[in-house]
Amino acid sequence: MSHAIAITLSLLASTAALAQPAPTFDGARLTEDVKVLSSDEFEGRGPATEGEVKTVAFLTRQMAAIGLQPGGDLSGGKRGWTQDVPLLKASIVGSPSLTLTSGGAAQSLTQGEQIAVRAAMTGQKRVTLKDVPLVFVGYGVSAPERKWDDFKDVDVKGKLLVVLVNDPDFEAGMKGEDGPFGGKTMTYYGRWTYKYEQAAKLGAAGVLIVHETEPASYGWNTVKNSNVNTMFDIVRKNPTAQHTPFESWIQRDVAVKLFRDSGLDFDAAKKAAQSPDFRPMPLKATLSADYAVDASVITSHNVAGLLPGAKRPNELVIYSAHWDHLGVGQPDARGDRIYNGAVDNATGTAALLEMARAFKAASPTDRSILFLAVTAEEKGLLGSEYYASNPLFPLATTAGVINMDALDPVGPARNFTISGVAKLDLLDRLVAVGAARGRTFTPDPHTESGGFYRSDHFPMAKRGVPAFSFGSGNDLVDGGTARGEVLGKAYNQAKYHQPADEWSPEWDVRGITDDLAMLYTVGRDLASSRDWPNWSADSEFRAARDASAAQRK
Repeated sequence: MSHAIAITLSLLASTAALAQPAPTFDGARLTEDVKVLSSDEFEGRGPATEGEVKTVAFLTRQMAAIGLQPGGDLSGGKRGWTQDVPLLKASIVGSPSLTLTSGGAAQSLTQGEQIAVRAAMTGQKRVTLKDVPLVFVGYGVSAPERKWDDFKDVDVKGKLLVVLVNDPDFEAGMKGEDGPFGGKTMTYYGRWTYKYEQAAKLGAAGVLIVHETEPASYGWNTVKNSNVNTMFDIVRKNPTAQHTPFESWIQRDVAVKLFRDSGLDFDAAKKAAQSPDFRPMPLKATLSADYAVDASVITSHNVAGLLPGAKRPNELVIYSAHWDHLGVGQPDARGDRIYNGAVDNATGTAALLEMARAFKAASPTDRSILFLAVTAEEKGLLGSEYYASNPLFPLATTAGVINMDALDPVGPARNFTISGVAKLDLLDRLVAVGAARGRTFTPDPHTESGGFYRSDHFPMAKRGVPAFSFGSGNDLVDGGTARGEVLGKAYNQAKYHQPADEWSPEWDVRGITDDLAMLYTVGRDLASSRDWPNWSADSEFRAARDASAAQRK
């Protein structure tokens, strides 16, 4: 049977499966779990804090009460509830000394205000820079396959790179024009992680990313709150291959003055950077920095609960969600320092528990199902990256991953989406199930935000495992897309990665429970089948999946 015919029959089976309706999910119980996880008692669920201890204990108690089996690390031939995730933990001691000299004048930069400096992820205990020259390198992209090189033959070793956020054709893409980087859709070249990695590859001393709200897709508060707190990374053999000593963001106003002092116009320089002919522009400026770094290796934890399959227990379907948030950090205008992370991602974590309860209450599936709550998503998808590098169960025989991140408590929607853009059979299944429930798939309306690279499905996807992160719809039954967009923007501006992301009695979780019914049907159908979904033929992840085909029978 051809692959296309097999998938068509599978999708028909998915739709037919709705004759046996999905269970009704308990919105009140889900809400109660969210309230517990996002309470001040859990201190923002920061990795390697008392908040982690309480979160992991809560999740293991709930999984045990549900009747799951431990699915974590093996010890003495038995599995525990957790997977150890060793992480480099680093924080800047006190207030860093930061001086920018341009136009013949020295200006002190205040951490969190004009600049947001991350603690060094290189493992070093102190960062000292003395009058290091700055050079503008456009978007900081080197992409031979797209015939693009922002660096040309300029040696940037030992220098500080000033770079723009997002891709070179972002602005043209927002006007409906296409370009070598996919128009408004962010590629991995647009992610700040890539820009740091490329700078390290070229031996730069550091990076200053110019923050602008529209191409970043979030405001300065998000940048500040995500970078000036304690930072984490997976433990690397050679961390300087991925990180420079100095990684930071600067406000746009700082960049405008910096360029003006160098006899340049910022907007004109940005426009020049949108051409493949761009060449690096040395700036008449230097930066000095001095601060100590408290760096150590700690162990955080993924939490894993397993429902063994009745017929093919060595084959697996994964439901995942990240349990962590930002912990305790800089106070907001109200003086609140606890980043509760109610939507992001107490909703997904509570949904993971509700999903486990539904599967446990139903008849066993042929394949096993792993309910995986991962750590340190907010620090760079670290828990999922560690799992993908050190899987508890083979990735080759993992049929698919359904990730739940920041589900919307704003009521039922007529549509749904996934994070970013991807073409894979697993999404086809979701679309078919949604259609049978009267809901339509809407491609990510904000692909400029690079959502595909910002959720825990990505480390699995880049290793070939079919995976997506589900997104609640924005076409609300009450108010349509107009209200959905207003609420989405309001959350991003006032609550995302801020202490205000708290549970509210005004929440309406009926949309979340409907989302779970869809995701349950997709996962149950896959876990009861012999199918092995794949990526589209032109997907960048197809080759990795095909390479492990011999391990699937």
